[in-house]
Amino acid sequence: MRFVNLCCKSYSTCGPTLRARWAKVDPALRARGHTGNRRLNKRWQRFIERGKSPNVANVAIARELAGWCWSLATLQ
Repeated sequence: MRFVNLCCKSYSTCGPTLRARWAKVDPALRARGHTGNRRLNKRWQRFIERGKSPNVANVAIARELAGWCWSLATLQ
């Protein structure tokens, strides 16, 4: 869980390396990933707007991200 939380701390930034990786992905997968990214980013922003501390927001988003990854891994 610590790894997912650390990923969420840097979630709002998307550098050139990540953009280059996204360019190589199948368009359908890219669209699904982009939709998930936008949803989680929106949720994070709402936590901050409601006055939650960034750490609380990061842990909440990390939990959702872990659940989303689990759903993808168990998809049949």
